[in-house]
Amino acid sequence: MCWARLAVAAGCLMSYGPNVPDMYRQAATYVDKILKGAKPADLPVEQPTKFELVINLKTAKALGLLLPYTLLGRADEVIE
Repeated sequence: MCWARLAVAAGCLMSYGPNVPDMYRQAATYVDKILKGAKPADLPVEQPTKFELVINLKTAKALGLLLPYTLLGRADEVIE
């Protein structure tokens, strides 16, 4: 189990974690507010809002795992 989609693409079995591109977009809004004069200490701390489940079927097959279709159906992305 990994935390990032990139690790699954590299061979990890599955990941469940925040959507990294969405986190970059959130960071860009912070930068925009700071450049417009907001004090960083006054900005609220935000948690990630989008999470994704990614599964690597090639790794599952190499490990001899048969993943349930219900799990595969819930995945945001299945790498074959």
